[in-house]
Amino acid sequence: MTRTKAAAWAGGICYLLVVGLLVGGATRASGTVHGVGALLAVSLLIGVVRRTPSLALALALVGSTAAVVGTPSSLHDGLPASYQGQFLSYLAVDLVLGFLVATRTRRASAVAVAVSFVVQLLVIGVFAHGDNLAVNGVIALLAMSACCTAGLLGRERREHAVALRSQEVAEAVTAERLRIARELHDMVAHSIGIIAIQAGMGSRVIRTQPAEAGEALRAIEATSRETLSGLRRTLVSLRRAERGATAAAQSSLAPAPGLADIDGLAAATGGAGVSVDVCRSGNPRPLPADIDLSAYRIVQEALTNVVRHAGTGRCRVAIDYGDQELSVEVTDDGCGAADPGPAHGFGLVGMRERVGLLHGRLSAGPRPEGGFRVAARLPLPEPVGVPVEVR
Repeated sequence: MTRTKAAAWAGGICYLLVVGLLVGGATRASGTVHGVGALLAVSLLIGVVRRTPSLALALALVGSTAAVVGTPSSLHDGLPASYQGQFLSYLAVDLVLGFLVATRTRRASAVAVAVSFVVQLLVIGVFAHGDNLAVNGVIALLAMSACCTAGLLGRERREHAVALRSQEVAEAVTAERLRIARELHDMVAHSIGIIAIQAGMGSRVIRTQPAEAGEALRAIEATSRETLSGLRRTLVSLRRAERGATAAAQSSLAPAPGLADIDGLAAATGGAGVSVDVCRSGNPRPLPADIDLSAYRIVQEALTNVVRHAGTGRCRVAIDYGDQELSVEVTDDGCGAADPGPAHGFGLVGMRERVGLLHGRLSAGPRPEGGFRVAARLPLPEPVGVPVEVR
């Protein structure tokens, strides 16, 4: 940072020296030579422009005015041809002004434009004569307008990019919050439902059937441990971007659940009093992680709703591994959705969000023959073919 600052100041000093040598050492040169020289010398102010555009504008105004005032044609009236290029040096001022308009506040930009316009107008009015006065004034005004317009366009483009970036960040945060909400709901709601049912059953039979009560307590313990493990996995996954997250901590995490864990989910649901028949068809195979997890969570939420709301002791889970899509269906013969309640409603919303993110289809509603049905169809990616060399 110190070197950059020193280089910027060195550039500003070199600019003033070059302009001084140009004016004092090239006394016989025409106004065009002085104007072009001052315009090229402004490249030495790049470091100052980036750090302090206002100071760079002031230096450019001083250098350009010196180039105009020190032009031999400005001191003698017998060389009208040399007037044509002596105001070229102000193009450097306009370039710096455009950068200032693009990067500084509107108030600072307005002050800079006003000062630059007044200085150029006064100098042109004093050192231009006859037809050259109108021509040089119009050219100076057009050049300043073009540079300021370019600066405004650059400012609008940068502000638009910042707004888009902010919108993308807000959308990403919202999507992540929804994902976390779905994960916590699907995981905790199912486990807490089973724990509540097991606890109620254990409290009723703890005196008359101690063995049954002990079994219920063991089921509560197992479900609680599984829930805590899932919560830990979710929380640690949120910290993976932090520098303090070690590889050892991440490697100790259990993998995310999938359709391979449906049998364990069915057993846990059976412990809550609802027997689950699992039926698989098609060609079972490894699935993409997002599809596998979403299908598991959909089945998990559907089973939670059966335990809580169906009022039945049996349900059926059907999983079909198709060539182009994965189909999961959970049906029961209970009382349907007469009183879904808030938790049930959030569960359906979470299912629809999961299916929508994967561009699938979800249907959930009462069956004509009684009970409730949840069916999801998730499209599967095309298998990648491996080219085989034929000899």
